[in-house]
Amino acid sequence: MPTELTSLTIIVARGLLGGAFLIAGLRNARSIPALTAVLDAQGVPFARVCAIIGVGTQIVCGAALATGLLVPYAAAGLALFVLLATLIVHRYWTYEGDERFAHVNAFISNTALFGAFVLAMGTAL
Repeated sequence: MPTELTSLTIIVARGLLGGAFLIAGLRNARSIPALTAVLDAQGVPFARVCAIIGVGTQIVCGAALATGLLVPYAAAGLALFVLLATLIVHRYWTYEGDERFAHVNAFISNTALFGAFVLAMGTAL
């Protein structure tokens, strides 16, 4: 049974998760050409469109999660974004040495973020 402290904790967690992705999306909006190049190098079709959709997802879903609007959908959108971004950009098995180490760390961190978004969905249902 949720308490006021539980509810406050969930609100703060949603604000932090959503706010971080909102800020990242706003920052990434200035980097569409660079993001497009990364996606293109990974063989993603319609790389520019995908970059714009990804940044838009970060901004819209991040803002929605941070403000508590449509939480299950916002969390699901960000979970899907993190999953796809991780599988496209952080394929650690294709790297070696220090570069591989960095991508393994990003893969692990993004796995935790995916879990946080699943948790956010679960608390909103």
